[in-house]
Amino acid sequence: MTARSTGQNWALDIAIAQGGFDALHPAAKGTMEQLGHDHTDFDKVFAQVRSGAMLPKAWATVAAQAEERATHHEAEGFAQTAADLYLRGAVMWGRAQYSVFDAGDPRKTAFRDRCNHCVARLSELRGNRVRRAGLDFEGKHIYALLHLPAGEVRGAPTVILGPGMDMIKEDYIYAAERYYTSRGVVALSIEGPGQGESRAGGLAVDLTNYERAIGRYIDYLAELPEVDARRIGMFGISMSGYWGMRAAATDSRLAAVATFEAVSGDFETIFERAQPSFKNNYMYMSGYTDEDLFDAELAQRMPLGALVSDITCPLLMGIGEFDELTQLEQALATYERVRAPKEMRVYENEFHPLGGTAAEVFRFGAEWLERALAGELSTPGRDERYYVHNDGRTTKGSAHPAWWLGTTPRQITDAAASGSYHSS
Repeated sequence: MTARSTGQNWALDIAIAQGGFDALHPAAKGTMEQLGHDHTDFDKVFAQVRSGAMLPKAWATVAAQAEERATHHEAEGFAQTAADLYLRGAVMWGRAQYSVFDAGDPRKTAFRDRCNHCVARLSELRGNRVRRAGLDFEGKHIYALLHLPAGEVRGAPTVILGPGMDMIKEDYIYAAERYYTSRGVVALSIEGPGQGESRAGGLAVDLTNYERAIGRYIDYLAELPEVDARRIGMFGISMSGYWGMRAAATDSRLAAVATFEAVSGDFETIFERAQPSFKNNYMYMSGYTDEDLFDAELAQRMPLGALVSDITCPLLMGIGEFDELTQLEQALATYERVRAPKEMRVYENEFHPLGGTAAEVFRFGAEWLERALAGELSTPGRDERYYVHNDGRTTKGSAHPAWWLGTTPRQITDAAASGSYHSS
């Protein structure tokens, strides 16, 4: 526990009691639906929660209800109804285990076992198109789910689905089926160092091993007959937007990267100004118990800086205007440093989860990747900028909010001076 977390837990509990999940992630329910959560389950969970300590129980309670209903329908021969309910159970068991920050806690292991059971049942009911993958990685293991289109598939474009800091591979089952495999695209939802089963097996995240893990996943995909190794891209939200950019800068095998709400600026905002659970979680993910050491050895070294200038594949960045984990000015400054074909979209009045535009964002990111992997967005010097208004309009040519009155913040100007800018 960080000092700030210990001192402020009471305030966070009051916020949860008064504001529910919105107190943690404003307007995030739309995003959670894209991660397989049924809104009725979601409401049942938070009707039971008045403090952070109540979260594991609430998630586990409603997860068990969904799994019990799934078992009933499976016994009655209604396979797809059962599979849908197993999916709902899996993501909620995943939330329950996430809420326990102790890899050795037997409750965390029990919740993970229930999650794995639900995934195994839905996989069988879906014709074995969802498959577990466990890979050796630097003396430990990393884990993923492979999602295959129906029918015979050979040499298909493939997208790695990267989870945010507080996500797991199961969170992408719904999105993989809806936005990728239904379009003939292979998907691999992953857990990197510090996440889910990878962390439970003792693999902590450090400054650079997450991008190496992505490289290991690319090795795995490149050997599958279903995959075209020349057309592997990545979709990353939140911290996986950050990790995806790091991977693109260090591994040229990634053919395109789409990021939304990436943590792309300083890390003081997320670790020192945002709710304390973010830093708490990342210290757990990285195996630190000493906050001062964590700050000095990891947090202060994490900003992307000029690394993004090494990206060569097409890059999409999308962010909410008022993202609470990365200031818009800093995201735009990072964008200026990118020299590869690139696109930026800023969503008016949206916060970090992009909840008000989640369905659009998930679909657009998938379609953008399809086009990028087909070679349509690789024109040298491509630079597309959009400000997406919440009244339905979209301004093309600038991602700056209108209320900036045509001005450019100093840090963006400084970033542009250190990189290059091409107008499309």
